[in-house]
Amino acid sequence: MAEVYSIEYTVKNKEGEVVDTNKGQAPLEFVAGKGQIIPGLEKEIVKMNAGEEKSVVVPAAEAYGERNEEAVQTLPREQFEGIELQKGMTLYGQSPDGQTIAVTVKDFNDKEVTIDYNHPLAGEDLYFDVKVVSKREATPEEALTGQIGGNACECGEGCGCH
Repeated sequence: MAEVYSIEYTVKNKEGEVVDTNKGQAPLEFVAGKGQIIPGLEKEIVKMNAGEEKSVVVPAAEAYGERNEEAVQTLPREQFEGIELQKGMTLYGQSPDGQTIAVTVKDFNDKEVTIDYNHPLAGEDLYFDVKVVSKREATPEEALTGQIGGNACECGEGCGCH
């Protein structure tokens, strides 16, 4: 049976810098087994109970994967016309199959722009402090769709489902 986990987390890189956290905010909810969080973290969370806290090291291969240097490209500057470029900025585009993709601007000059398709945390081991706030059985719909909260059409008129 699928389960819904609600977690609080802080993730750091190997230098100990906080990369992301949701402490003091709403917990992150996900349906186990739906690929909604990185595999290495999910693998540890599903062994935990509500109220349990743990420090977890997730190797790069089980997080955002290893860096792929072939995913770094240099393109003509004309392709970025009208964009005020900055090193490190994220740009969004579409892949040939229509998926949204994010790239990071690594460098640029008057003629060329170097972009990186790797996730910014690719190649990095990640260090999580995680707490399972709650754990419950997923409803049949949550287990099927991965969407938490059951039937979206229980909202009445005006929510876009009628």
